[in-house]
Amino acid sequence: MNNSNQSNSNGRIAEAKPYNRPYSLMDGATGEGLQVIRELDEQRKISANSTLPLDERLEVYEDIFDSEVGDTSLVRARNIEREVGLRQIFLKFEGGNPTGTQKDRIAFAQAMDALRRGYDTITVATCGNYGAAMALAASFAGLRCRICIPENYRTNRVQEMTELGADIVRVAGDYEKAVTVSQEQAQKHEYYDANPGGDNTLTQFRAYGQIAYEIYDELRDAPLALAAPVSNGTTLAGIYKGFLSLYRRGKTSRMPRIVAGSSFRKNPIVQAYLKNTPTCEDLSPQKIKETSVNEPLINWHAIDGDHTLEGIRVTNGWATDASDKLMRAYARLIREKEGLQVLPASTAGLIALMDRHRRDSLPGDRYVVVLTGRRS
Repeated sequence: MNNSNQSNSNGRIAEAKPYNRPYSLMDGATGEGLQVIRELDEQRKISANSTLPLDERLEVYEDIFDSEVGDTSLVRARNIEREVGLRQIFLKFEGGNPTGTQKDRIAFAQAMDALRRGYDTITVATCGNYGAAMALAASFAGLRCRICIPENYRTNRVQEMTELGADIVRVAGDYEKAVTVSQEQAQKHEYYDANPGGDNTLTQFRAYGQIAYEIYDELRDAPLALAAPVSNGTTLAGIYKGFLSLYRRGKTSRMPRIVAGSSFRKNPIVQAYLKNTPTCEDLSPQKIKETSVNEPLINWHAIDGDHTLEGIRVTNGWATDASDKLMRAYARLIREKEGLQVLPASTAGLIALMDRHRRDSLPGDRYVVVLTGRRS
């Protein structure tokens, strides 16, 4: 193995040296949104055509949704298992979605909901990935898409959003301010509000719950633990609720322990767990400094944080900080050992899992880690 990741005597990965090549993925994952549109042009001519009957459009849109989004790969990471000394680690790779992240799941679910309910415009705030996903989903639904982005944020995904037909609105302030502006526009102009924490949160949770169902379909039970990175907490809350539904219906024999990882001292969910506060408390915005690695994770206000915090505590899970240094190192480890090009920030869940394993060896069982990126 390359010297950037040293193993200790019991086979577990030690504190890794920083990755010594450029690995800046500030823009998040990359995807194939425009290629998907080209390949499905005939279907799009129907789903996006407002002159056709709604039932016909919805049927075609649902076919597109089912064929292109979700059902992502779950692969056993045997090489990483040997590296870290823990068996049966499975990687749920969300990079197989059209725009390269799990955001496609909620984008397409909400665009279909908006189409069914008669909206003509959908709005969302984003720093990159979610905007690209929503622009693609809206394009297939024939909806206008207005995306609010903090004015000081620069991402190559803006060009992708524009090419997919979205209108970009630059907002003075941070991401939370962009969310507020987007929500205000939704109320004022009767747009469909696709922001976290809004009227359509349950649709988002259900869409992310599909990740739990797909894992169950592969493993035929819940893993001992499910680890994922957290920012607002929407993804992990949805996965938790998906497993909760499976467990209550007797499909699984147990609930997985919910494990969250995020940027060092820059996420309210992790801080609430570590400080044992009853709910997530806002952090000081002035102390939140973004880098090219941590940007997808940092948040002074976790919109769906309390839902995720509940899942962590109810399942006897845990949450841990992750440094930029370790996220880079684990991204490289996954690329070299398993052939997956992942967003460094998406390794925060794996880091949280390994942090517990180092301190208190985890038992032999099955563990699932959610990752985002592009297959190399």
